[in-house]
Amino acid sequence: MAAASVSTRSDDRLGFGRSSLSRLPDKALRWGLTVLAAAILLLILFFFIRLYIESRPVFSKFGVFGFTFDNNWDVSHSIYGALPLLVGTLITAATALIIGVPVAIAAALFVTELCPGRLRPPLTIMIDLLAAVPSVVYGLWGVFVLIPRLKPAEQWFTDTFHFIPFIGGAAVAGPNYFIGGLILAIMIVPIVSAISREVIATVPADHKEAALALGATRWEMIRMAVLPYSRAGITGAAMLGLGRAIGETIAVTLVVGNAPTIGKHLFDQGYTLAAVIANEFGEAANNPTHRAALIAAGLVLFVLTLVINAAARYFVVRGSRGRRIGASDAATAGAAAGLGG
Repeated sequence: MAAASVSTRSDDRLGFGRSSLSRLPDKALRWGLTVLAAAILLLILFFFIRLYIESRPVFSKFGVFGFTFDNNWDVSHSIYGALPLLVGTLITAATALIIGVPVAIAAALFVTELCPGRLRPPLTIMIDLLAAVPSVVYGLWGVFVLIPRLKPAEQWFTDTFHFIPFIGGAAVAGPNYFIGGLILAIMIVPIVSAISREVIATVPADHKEAALALGATRWEMIRMAVLPYSRAGITGAAMLGLGRAIGETIAVTLVVGNAPTIGKHLFDQGYTLAAVIANEFGEAANNPTHRAALIAAGLVLFVLTLVINAAARYFVVRGSRGRRIGASDAATAGAAAGLGG
């Protein structure tokens, strides 16, 4: 009896004595947001099913794994193997990640921790404006500026480091994987930098002040207090940048070379999944198998992007578990060790 009385009083306090009709907007908002979230998932599922249905002619002929991992894309003989396209996509995206992410994180750290206050807003705007440049402009800049200017430097690099696998010991093509990756690196800098900047800005001031008070230098404070706390968010930003690089079309199409073979080195010509769809979809209208192969390439790209986003979510959730305690302990212990040294 007493328990029932307590429960009734608790419900009254939670509802503040209001009628169920007055709480109807809350319920409508909750169900409305639930429906919208479910609609997004259903839309993704619809895309997957529709792409698979459109791709069935080529999958029934070559098989799912045969299409994805066969190293032969020959339109004239109606042979479609997407492995050269998949490899080209991964090489250019990985190159963009290796070059662009350190630059983006360094820019975010400088803006949030080291930049003078008066220079911070214009510098932030300039970095963000890189995202406003159209993809075709990046591609044309790569064709007319980067390719002719960087070819001698690329040839010197591959001759000097000829002992490194996949990098040295071959003639440099004009359009190549590296130019495509460099263009993509520039394109993902504003995305990764903006997200990293917001994450770094959430680091509690107590962590940074504690490290500095214990005698840590500014770099030691960043290394022991800022980076551990924001590691999960920075990882998520890098993965989102990777997804952006994988899906880029026009800029990569102009500078990668559009050769449906697996390049022997980083400075060789190649192809990507997005580029082959943009280049060949117009001429595939009268060839159902070719059209199905391009849609299947889009399906592979779609699945690859979903896998990368899922991996990003996993690392973000994993890294955020107890990041506050870990960052605080690392900052205190590291600063104390630096002070003792």
